[in-house]
Amino acid sequence: MANESRSEPREEATRVIVSYPEDLSKWGRFQVEKPSFRAFLRKTRDTARAGDTWEEFVGVGCCGSTLDVPLRVERTDGGDRIGEDTEFEYEVREACGIEGSWRVQSKEGPSRA
Repeated sequence: MANESRSEPREEATRVIVSYPEDLSKWGRFQVEKPSFRAFLRKTRDTARAGDTWEEFVGVGCCGSTLDVPLRVERTDGGDRIGEDTEFEYEVREACGIEGSWRVQSKEGPSRA
């Protein structure tokens, strides 16, 4: 291989497969799979490479809880540059102990030090 720099994007990816943890709530899944969220990823990410992890804020639920979701790039089709025509698909991966939903605000939710 020539002196190819991994920091320089090559061709535009036609598809990026991203995974989220299986313990992401239905509401969280709904948020990340919306067309507007996919458009957000196209506008805020320049490149995608297998193994990249993106902590993404997916909004405020009806209980006022914020939810950051660890999205992981599983693979790309085409290049590694994200463009306006890049499609995003989702897969489910193993649970990671994500704490969302109403429990974030409740007394049974995570402790805050």
